[in-house]
Amino acid sequence: MSARRARLGVLVSGGGSNLQALLDAAGQADYPAEVACVLSNVPTAFALERARKAGVRAEVVDHKGFGSKADFEAAVLGVLADAGVEWVCLAGFMRLVSADFLKRFPGRVLNIHPSLLPAFPGLHAQKQALERGVKVAGCTVHYVDAGTDTGPIIAQAAVPVLPEDDEASLSARILAEEHRLYPLAVRLAVTGAVTLDGGRTKVDARVTGDGMALRSPGAPK
Repeated sequence: MSARRARLGVLVSGGGSNLQALLDAAGQADYPAEVACVLSNVPTAFALERARKAGVRAEVVDHKGFGSKADFEAAVLGVLADAGVEWVCLAGFMRLVSADFLKRFPGRVLNIHPSLLPAFPGLHAQKQALERGVKVAGCTVHYVDAGTDTGPIIAQAAVPVLPEDDEASLSARILAEEHRLYPLAVRLAVTGAVTLDGGRTKVDARVTGDGMALRSPGAPK
């Protein structure tokens, strides 16, 4: 008998390339999670087509149709509950979730952000990095808390910032690492290899530094 897999709900607003990475990972027999539902607040998001192509339930809850954030989130939570979702993955979801939302999934909401947090939270992280002249950038998967990109860090991946980089080229290099990092971080979280310990993460002693997806930056091949 195969081991039971954690049920993920993935919230999206756009193209869904990180969703695709999760779908691809979930298609592997030994992956410990499955995508049970994909939900978008944008009816035209291409991520919904990715979900449908994979045979995954795809739902739209348009925030514009609600008079308050609380009503919108209640509708989202209703869909997630109906789909039996146990973990929530934010993948380019352009809405902040409230503390009340987080209470429904305590310690089970993850996000991916295109910087090495705590540096450059919020929007346009790649542009922020270039403007500050950093030499190393990257991405972070973290537990979501009530702040903006302030939750405990699960895993990170680093990339070099090259002299000729603009926002588009740096974003593309980071995105390639995001696609590798998010499925790994979800695996770590749902299997208990990484857990929450107060305001930080606790890592199982059997997980090595490489297992946390830390990478020494070097020139791309």
